[in-house]
Amino acid sequence: MSFWQLYRRNKSAVFGLIILCLVFIMAMFAGIVFEDDPFTLAGKPMSAPGTNGFLLGSDTLGRDVAAGIAYGARTSLLIAGLATAVAVFVGAVLGGLAGYYGGWVDDILMRVTEMFQTIPSFVFAILLVAIMKPSIQSIIIAIAVVSWPAVARLVRGEFISLRNREFIQACHTVGMSDIRIMVKEILPNCLSPIIVAGSLMVATAILIESGLSFLGLGDPNIISWGFQIGAGRTVLRSAWWVCTFPGVAILLTVLAINLVGEGLNDALNPRLRTRT
Repeated sequence: MSFWQLYRRNKSAVFGLIILCLVFIMAMFAGIVFEDDPFTLAGKPMSAPGTNGFLLGSDTLGRDVAAGIAYGARTSLLIAGLATAVAVFVGAVLGGLAGYYGGWVDDILMRVTEMFQTIPSFVFAILLVAIMKPSIQSIIIAIAVVSWPAVARLVRGEFISLRNREFIQACHTVGMSDIRIMVKEILPNCLSPIIVAGSLMVATAILIESGLSFLGLGDPNIISWGFQIGAGRTVLRSAWWVCTFPGVAILLTVLAINLVGEGLNDALNPRLRTRT
């Protein structure tokens, strides 16, 4: 069966993919639908949804909540995507080296990995952003630093299970270099779990970015969902929409990514392919 046939058997995963596509479309066309900057004071402060020309209401300064959600989708997806890419790359390299060579290389790299894993991820991210000064670059670096150890352990386990297989021994016999064996022979056989883990890491990255922005550690010049929730927390009782709609956006996006990750796991799992 094809990948799509296996994927669409999971109805929840298809539902998550639809939601995720809608979020991507919203992010892509935010500048067309909302021509003004999301920080623009567009009208009367704390306007309820559907009043004074605001679809989802306005915040305490008169900024359009809907525009902030649309532009915030760009921020969340950009930061989460780049941070995950960096974390997967670093984790794959270190985990691959540890799993392939073993011995003292494995011991050193795994002790470093364990050191990073002993520190609470969100607290570590807060510390890194505070040290580097809040910006998109520092948030991406912080999320990548707290995320790569999980990928390293996953890749290490996959490399250990494959390094002694017959086809790898044959590669050694014909004189292939270690790097070529790792990149062209072992890594392609590890891509399925890496892709699934990476998709789930995107959801975690969105939550970390939102938490940092909520605490005031996001880039002050760029709107994000966490920034909107943080800006509206003082008027939660009188203007519930300021926090609620960005919170729903985070909820739906993270849920969609997790559902997609579950669908990818079902579709890419070789054992499921064998059964079908």
